[in-house]
Amino acid sequence: MKRLFLTLLVALSTATASAQDTPQTTLPRIKLQAGMYQMDVQVAQTPEQRSIGLMFRAEMPTHEGMLFVFEQPSTQCFWMKNTLLPLTAAFVADDGTIVNLADMKPQTTDSHCSTKPVRFVLEMNQGWFAKKGLKAGSRLAGVAFKP
Repeated sequence: MKRLFLTLLVALSTATASAQDTPQTTLPRIKLQAGMYQMDVQVAQTPEQRSIGLMFRAEMPTHEGMLFVFEQPSTQCFWMKNTLLPLTAAFVADDGTIVNLADMKPQTTDSHCSTKPVRFVLEMNQGWFAKKGLKAGSRLAGVAFKP
């Protein structure tokens, strides 16, 4: 019986470790807009979802990203540990205004922070915002943001 318990415990530990090394792809999705551009984004709302973010993802379609939602506005800082894709983080105010942008290199622990307290951070493939002409002061629209 003890041997069976240990076998099950090892199997469970292995399964849990494997799950932590895989991308999270089943989060809820919403549509956001930036002018004429539309984004299909996953929404990371819980501390666990936010801590995993886009880690372990080998690719992401151009129009997709991840919106990180926090309970209250504060200075938000992001890093790229275990993140394989180069990303740009848009730090976004409650009304959808981009406060600042930060290009982030894969697999680094450099901090990239908002310049003001925000509740939202939108990560897209690096260069997406620049290609669309979006910068600090540009406005995003969607159900997450107050009109």
